[in-house]
Amino acid sequence: MFKMNRFQYLFFGLITLLFIQTSCKDKQKNSIKTQEVTFTKEGELSIFKKENDSLLATLNIEFAENEYETQTGLMYRKGMEDNQGMLFIFPNETMHSFYMKNTEFPIDIIFIKADSTIGSFQENAEPFNENGLSSQVPIQYVLEVNAGLSEKWLLEVGDKIEFSKN
Repeated sequence: MFKMNRFQYLFFGLITLLFIQTSCKDKQKNSIKTQEVTFTKEGELSIFKKENDSLLATLNIEFAENEYETQTGLMYRKGMEDNQGMLFIFPNETMHSFYMKNTEFPIDIIFIKADSTIGSFQENAEPFNENGLSSQVPIQYVLEVNAGLSEKWLLEVGDKIEFSKN
């Protein structure tokens, strides 16, 4: 029969403990689930045609006003309804660039000047693409909506927005 000394018992015990600890850590890692970020209505936004002020669309919006909200934007979300959007508000009018890192669905990015007119827009921004998408002109606001809505609304540079907070 095999007989173990104290050192062998200690060694065997440490190996067993390490195996159990590693197994538990792997189970913890596999059981961690990320919580999906959901839409929270914080205001409303309307888009109007430049020529005749006719209403193109009305949206429920979330605001991105602080640094964390601005950096995160629509990341880690599965999508939005067509009547929803996110409005980024910057302290002053300047050039801005956006990218699609960790954004799981295509969007239209609408760049808006300080006078609330549309300065430019980027249609169908590709999910997870980390290339910068420039505003091309100084802007103070950015509206993100589902891809295809800019085309559906026949959006043009010069069209105007109005928004209110809840």
